[in-house]
Amino acid sequence: MAEPHLHLLHGEETYAVEEEARALVARWRQDLVSDFGFEAMEPGGLTAARLQEALLQLPFLDPCRVVAVKLVPSGRADQLAPALAGVPETTRLVMTVQGQLRTGSRLAKAFAAAGGRVREFPRLKGRALMQWAQDRARAYNLPGSLAAQVLRASPPDLGVIDSELRKLAAYRDSGAPLDAPAVEALLAGGREEDIFRLTDQLVPRPAAGAWKVARGLVAAGMGPTTVAYRLARQLALVLAVKTRQDRGEGLAQVQAAMREHPFVLQKAFDMASTTTTERLEAGLRAVLAYEWEVKSGQVDAELGLEVLLARL
Repeated sequence: MAEPHLHLLHGEETYAVEEEARALVARWRQDLVSDFGFEAMEPGGLTAARLQEALLQLPFLDPCRVVAVKLVPSGRADQLAPALAGVPETTRLVMTVQGQLRTGSRLAKAFAAAGGRVREFPRLKGRALMQWAQDRARAYNLPGSLAAQVLRASPPDLGVIDSELRKLAAYRDSGAPLDAPAVEALLAGGREEDIFRLTDQLVPRPAAGAWKVARGLVAAGMGPTTVAYRLARQLALVLAVKTRQDRGEGLAQVQAAMREHPFVLQKAFDMASTTTTERLEAGLRAVLAYEWEVKSGQVDAELGLEVLLARL
């Protein structure tokens, strides 16, 4: 049975909704031969007429058109229902809704009438949430037992849980031992906001608040080298986003293409707008130099972190 060319994704589990949408778009874009075949549409100011215009366009150089509509507020979703009339087979559409559609939704009925697929992602709780976390841990070649630790240290948000598991996997892949102290320091209740605050104080140039945030993290039990590692991950993310910005991609395109949580990508997008690729690359080199100096015994880890912040 052929896959439907129209997909409507909604539900309380926004991360799962967006992850499924990204997977669909990535698979469909493999069939495109140019950038003309893909259009990402923001919900702000979107009308049924504007959406229908995009859906009725015929492919130019590509065998099909791929249209992605991102996180339409559930209260406004039914207004877009008329756009689904007469969508050609050459158009592939994935629309995500922020929240759960009400029973009898006009938009859901329009998708069904057009031969599309409507899928709801309910909130995961209890055993279902644990199973999801364990499956995701195994996907990153982590022991399933780490899933329980991540769940205890994180809010019940799939995006945060996935980010924490990927953080542990990246730390392991860096060659550092992923022992109990390292796991405790890396999780540390997430502390993502503190890492964001630290990066905010360093990009585009170091501000006095950076030292205060870094010292607070160390005082709270996060090792200086762990702070540097977490900072490097954030700088690498901003650099990846900056590269896409320089290619002319907007926030919606970046969020559609990258796996990180949309909120995280929005903050990285804002940071990337204030700095240059050269400064971000220099910052990453400085972190690598610091890690080597600490491991080789040339500098004290805590004092070296203070110097590192000045180099950034």
